[in-house]
Amino acid sequence: MHAMQYELTLPADYDTGIIRARVARIGHLLDDWEGLGVKTYLLRERGQFGSPVNQYAPFYLWNTMEGMNSFLWGGAFQGLSDDFGRPSVRQWSGVAYEEGSAAGSLARFAVRGRRLVPEGAELAQVMGDAARETERLAGEDGAVLAAAAVDTSRWELVHFSLWGHDAPKAEGDVFQVLHTSAPGRERLPRGRQW
Repeated sequence: MHAMQYELTLPADYDTGIIRARVARIGHLLDDWEGLGVKTYLLRERGQFGSPVNQYAPFYLWNTMEGMNSFLWGGAFQGLSDDFGRPSVRQWSGVAYEEGSAAGSLARFAVRGRRLVPEGAELAQVMGDAARETERLAGEDGAVLAAAAVDTSRWELVHFSLWGHDAPKAEGDVFQVLHTSAPGRERLPRGRQW
């Protein structure tokens, strides 16, 4: 599993209805994308659910590098770049993935928590803890799925979870889920990724 996200931080007075309309128009295009586990079309709106900004920030869990590269280099990503400018794309190596206690529910909210891996920490312990936290999140009421991944260039750990209700039991930035494409969700490897 490989995680990926880009963020488009929008002006404070931006009409987020433009993003909602865009997702309604094109969100289905990745519903059968080869190599994609899950893509969530995420939106934060300033003043809602603790957000200080308006931000469009899709989050991906990929099953294959070929699928991700096909998305980035094959034209699909070019449309976003043409419309908003080319954003920096963050990537993380998979640590753990679990289906949630509400796996069959429609995802309404997502939480992305990020933290640095402490200098000098035993990596096996940190990643083991991250895998256990992923399992804990997935077991919470209303959890649709949970994942953990690490960016080894920054030594940053990310926990990502989807929720069927607006009271997620996770810490981090809260996003509204506008659409979910999940053509390969059932092929995402469960449990720890090593």
